[in-house]
Amino acid sequence: MTMNPLDKLRQIDPALVVKEALKLPRAFHSEFLRTGRILRGSDRWDATEKRYLTQEEILERTGRQLETAAEKTLERLNGYHWAIQYPKLIFHRTLENRPLLGYCHVTAGKSDLPTGETVKWAFYLANFHADIDAELKFIGKVSREINRMYFAIAVTNAEERSPKMVVDRSLKPDGILFRTHDPKAALKNILLLGTDNPRLRARILRL
Repeated sequence: MTMNPLDKLRQIDPALVVKEALKLPRAFHSEFLRTGRILRGSDRWDATEKRYLTQEEILERTGRQLETAAEKTLERLNGYHWAIQYPKLIFHRTLENRPLLGYCHVTAGKSDLPTGETVKWAFYLANFHADIDAELKFIGKVSREINRMYFAIAVTNAEERSPKMVVDRSLKPDGILFRTHDPKAALKNILLLGTDNPRLRARILRL
């Protein structure tokens, strides 16, 4: 039977690392520099006791972190002004064969644009940054410098909790209303979709 490459993926539990690191003498490294001796007391962390996360644990942790970030983002959106309130529609997906990377649906809505057009949209965040093609697939290399991305997509079924949403390409050929790694820019874009009041829109643009 061929081994799944994902079975080889291992990650040390950060909580265990911190817990075991606290057992070390405060200056065990300086003791080595001063005397050349390496401390090997019983309170040292035994490398054989390292606990590695399973694939399922990594997926669960990634999902939990994404949804926590989505909840905080939604709190910021709904806390800006009483007239702009969005529903909580949070669910996540992880990238195939990359359980540490994923994206999360935050909320959805229907907006009347200043141009007179009406658009339904879905708002997402991701814990990575990459290009999005016309088929709404992530393409190219994942950026090592930027570890987040916010984007909104025009859809025809914004309330459906399905990865197979129907993209509305009437406004833009790829259906992507905006994409940014800047949380402030994302906040402004979503808030602007939440009101057609000229004074409130002007206030948002000054953020």
